[in-house]
Amino acid sequence: MNRLLAALIMAVAPSLAAAESYPDASRIVAIGGPVTEAVFALGEGHRVVARDTTSRFPDEVNALPDVGYMRQLSAEGVLSVGPDLIITRDTAGPPEVLDQLRAAAIPMVETRDAFTAEAVAENVRIVGEALGVVDKAEELAATIEADFAELAAARADGAAPRVVFVLSNQGGRLNVAGRGTGAHGVLELAGAENVFADDFEGYKIASDEAIIAAAPDVVLMMEPTGEEEHDARRADTLALPAISQTPAGQNGAFVLVPPAALGFGPRTASMAKQLRADLLAATGQ
Repeated sequence: MNRLLAALIMAVAPSLAAAESYPDASRIVAIGGPVTEAVFALGEGHRVVARDTTSRFPDEVNALPDVGYMRQLSAEGVLSVGPDLIITRDTAGPPEVLDQLRAAAIPMVETRDAFTAEAVAENVRIVGEALGVVDKAEELAATIEADFAELAAARADGAAPRVVFVLSNQGGRLNVAGRGTGAHGVLELAGAENVFADDFEGYKIASDEAIIAAAPDVVLMMEPTGEEEHDARRADTLALPAISQTPAGQNGAFVLVPPAALGFGPRTASMAKQLRADLLAATGQ
């Protein structure tokens, strides 16, 4: 019976955490770009005293102390800013650091790190509940849901470009996205086909033969910094032997997407809509 009770508690723990509210919290550490975006989108950014390395929007967050990469946090770094609330993604870590933060009796609310439209709206509501601004969160979530519905209607035209998302070029060896990734999720939202979705999960180095056989219509990469680097990245990637033998390489179909689009935060619907337009333009549709 005790074991069953423990299992039930673990099963409902995320929802219990999500329901907790800390309206008086004034020294918040926001961990995860989508979390930080949601706090600021709800008009509560003035309560944030620190953020993690992945939190780069809006611009004013870059002036805040950086407690490190969300999956490589240190308890000392987070505690050094004197937080009275931590809002984080459920994939933050390492786990032992989160345990140390809980042991320090700092309230912690976790949002779900998932690559769906539903998760985006859900997380906004979780953040709003944590901040004690439920009404504002419901309004923002409703707007986001309407944006996703508009995007779904746009996908009804049936056009579905075949896309390879390249995370990195390691000396001509391309690290590409399979299913279960932010890249795959945003491609689905944009109504595009991830050419490696059926082959593997996560990111993986693909052979030249696999890329040629996948025959993508478009190469998609994340935006670099600076226009010159953009042009160089485009030229270098399209010139690779594996890419040059695909429809994407032969037609010069190359598109960039903001890194935040892969994080699934409040702006994801608008970014996916723009991505769809860019992919269709690249393929002449």
